[in-house]
Amino acid sequence: MKEDIKSYLPGELREALNDMGEPAYRAEQVFKWLHRGVKSFSEMTDLSKALREKLGDRFFITVPEVVRKQVSAEDGTVKYLWRLYDGNTVESVVMRYHHGSTVCISSQVGCRMGCRFCASTIGGLVRNLMPSELLDQVLFSQLDSGEKISNIVLMGIGEPLDNYDNVLRFLKLVSDPLGVNIGVRHISVSTCGLVEKVDKLGEDKLQFTLSVSLHAPDDDTRSRLMPVNKSYGVDRLLKACRAYFDKTGRRISFEYAMIDGVNDTPRHARLLADKLKNTGSHVNLIPLNDVTESALHPSTRENLKTFIQILQQRGINVTVRRKLGGDIDASCGQLRRKTV
Repeated sequence: MKEDIKSYLPGELREALNDMGEPAYRAEQVFKWLHRGVKSFSEMTDLSKALREKLGDRFFITVPEVVRKQVSAEDGTVKYLWRLYDGNTVESVVMRYHHGSTVCISSQVGCRMGCRFCASTIGGLVRNLMPSELLDQVLFSQLDSGEKISNIVLMGIGEPLDNYDNVLRFLKLVSDPLGVNIGVRHISVSTCGLVEKVDKLGEDKLQFTLSVSLHAPDDDTRSRLMPVNKSYGVDRLLKACRAYFDKTGRRISFEYAMIDGVNDTPRHARLLADKLKNTGSHVNLIPLNDVTESALHPSTRENLKTFIQILQQRGINVTVRRKLGGDIDASCGQLRRKTV
């Protein structure tokens, strides 16, 4: 069975080519070609034909196919539906900001977390994405859109920490100076709160930004919205977040979808402020985006304004996420696995 060469780290590639009787510098050449988005070994023109044939005999190169490309008429956001090697599909989104372009990528085909407000979990989990398939979303989004990607957010389909090993390998690949070279401080990883994995992140001391999808400050509300909360609870999750901050020094961003009549009352705001007091945390409020299968609705402007005021009065750093790509269902919580 052929091996996935794009998931190899540079050191592993050197060992593989050494086993094939090739000098170490060949690995650097191959790695650079892969991270330029070549689709076949025949495109690696500074390698001998014999080496290219040997590589083709042992390895394969992942190449996603653009099934659908949608461009927002409102803000230029681009959404891609990719077909993977096995016929499964995932979505990713390129967003333009004043500081550069950001790509939001998926980490799994489907999702098993079951959050009530999210389209990505409809249909459950099919499989994890390989490191190469995460990297491909960055490479081919950049190549197709013509936008130089400067930031990455793992907030698309799937729960990144449910695919922990592959996500960490992807982070090493995409930040390598020989490749795309996007530093981990320009990468945000989102999680619904898998506490053991948050604890492990603290031990690994990586320097990316951790975004925790909190969405409620109490167990009753959060468990109704997010089944994962029944396994851990808000207080246990926040304890893990504080430990992560103590070990890494990296401030956590808490994502909070504002849902009308569910989690947007003054009581919720006061409790949220109390829970995050003296943590230096940042709260990113997200007006809920429409999902056809969900009966939940976004907060009113009045409720959002009151919520913000309460948090600010209690010393909590709060922002409201800018909505991008709403006309093409590319906003937070709207990405989904589609059947082609």
